[in-house]
Amino acid sequence: MTFHVIVGRGATATRTALQLAGDGERVRMISRSGGGPEHPLVERVAADATDTDRITRLTEGARTLFTTAAPAYHLWPEQFPILSASLLTAVERAGAAYVMLGNLYGYGPVDRPVEPGFPLAATGPKGRARARVWEEAVASGVRVTEVRAAQFYGAGAFSVFSLMVQRQVLEGRLALVPQELDVPHSYSAIGDTARTLVAACRDERAYGRAWHVPASTLSARELAGRLARLAGAPEPRMEQLTERDLTLLALDNPFWGEMHEVLIKPGHPFVVDYSDTEKILGVGVTPVDDVLREVI
Repeated sequence: MTFHVIVGRGATATRTALQLAGDGERVRMISRSGGGPEHPLVERVAADATDTDRITRLTEGARTLFTTAAPAYHLWPEQFPILSASLLTAVERAGAAYVMLGNLYGYGPVDRPVEPGFPLAATGPKGRARARVWEEAVASGVRVTEVRAAQFYGAGAFSVFSLMVQRQVLEGRLALVPQELDVPHSYSAIGDTARTLVAACRDERAYGRAWHVPASTLSARELAGRLARLAGAPEPRMEQLTERDLTLLALDNPFWGEMHEVLIKPGHPFVVDYSDTEKILGVGVTPVDDVLREVI
């Protein structure tokens, strides 16, 4: 029976595990808490991903190691290299293929639809941390691919939209959002992200390059409006947080200070080109309303 390891226990890790298990493949999910979905083919293990020797032992015999884990947002520059080095060493020792879940920060600001082959030109600390993880994995010579998602949405998502818009809209409250409200932005559904990870692990053409998760592109206000209409909620009330607002909020919580780096250029859409994923890996985008109905 094919065996995979998934490091992480969030929504994407859970959906990936359930898809693999649903296809009859065994999965070992590793996280500090030992959490994960209930399924006879899913084994849940509590372990620290920076404990390289233990992660190596847990990965022995696995076809694939997926990583969906990330440190606390404001600690990426310090802790991502430690986490990444541990997982990369475990993959090298165990001889498994390596499938990484990444995002789009490594590209930095762009003026046109971003393609997987674009240079990783980010200069900010979080963007460079993400880029460095990928560059080091490629340089190691292991069989590696990275699946890069846009801002998450969908059931269980952890993102600006899910944390700062979704609940507020459903409850008829004011949503304060750290991005422009009427500029198109790409969003990746949790389910599409999991399907892309699984498709990449099974296709030899996937290794040695990055792939973009299929994404729907619309403004935050439009996405919120569609959520409200499907839920029968009032028309959303939304305001944009300014950079000054973020600076003041950061005095109490370092998370807010990290938002400055990832704000897109004023007035510029952030659009993902996922055509390669659709044509080669066979993964398309789930309609927005279907994703939002699952949220509701």
